[in-house]
Amino acid sequence: MLFGGNYLLYLCFTMPALLLGLYAQFRVKSTYNKYSQIGIRAGYTGAQVARSILNQNGLHHIGIEEVGGTLSDHYDPIKKVLRLSNGVFSGRSIAAAGIAAHEVGHALQHSQKYLPLHLRTVIVPTVRIGSWLGPIMFMGGLFLEYLMAGSEFGFQIAIIGLILFSATAIFSIITLPVEFNASKRARKWLSSTGMLSQDEIQGVNAILGAASLTYVAAAMQSIMTILYYSTLLFRRRR
Repeated sequence: MLFGGNYLLYLCFTMPALLLGLYAQFRVKSTYNKYSQIGIRAGYTGAQVARSILNQNGLHHIGIEEVGGTLSDHYDPIKKVLRLSNGVFSGRSIAAAGIAAHEVGHALQHSQKYLPLHLRTVIVPTVRIGSWLGPIMFMGGLFLEYLMAGSEFGFQIAIIGLILFSATAIFSIITLPVEFNASKRARKWLSSTGMLSQDEIQGVNAILGAASLTYVAAAMQSIMTILYYSTLLFRRRR
């Protein structure tokens, strides 16, 4: 059978990344819940922290908007707007300060033309196409190869699908230095400006460290899925 007997192989490739992803999500939620309840001594809101860091870096033109949801914070490089979730925008907690500073880190990267961020932005259109078209072409090509007993055409279609889907793995790998660098910038500014005390910085480190696990898990999952697809395809060619 085409896919029969491959379920165990699939689990072997993807289960470690899946378990890491579940653990990362647990860490993020539990750490956020803990430090969102601990206020910072200076009493700044997340929006005020973000505005202060932006202004100190001459980014007065970057807007700050409040958006709904939890942990939906992000920087929009096209509209040059920092969007902070309700709890971060108006929150006066360690979690709010850390997350707001992290998102400002992306704005700083954009203004300073940080190469990994630029590369990630450039490949976004390819990722959007490859993430849905790649698996379709891969499975279709694999099916044709199975029906036509080693069809070279089906193999080539599957290879193209694999290449397209690989864009998601490249994106997740490039995301790692982008996110790690943004967190590094956040820690630096919160510490150097004296907005947070050293013990409060430790809380920020815990939050940003937990968040980094989600990016590692996403990269690992993308890579292992590519390896699984490759094994599935080339094992049939032997």
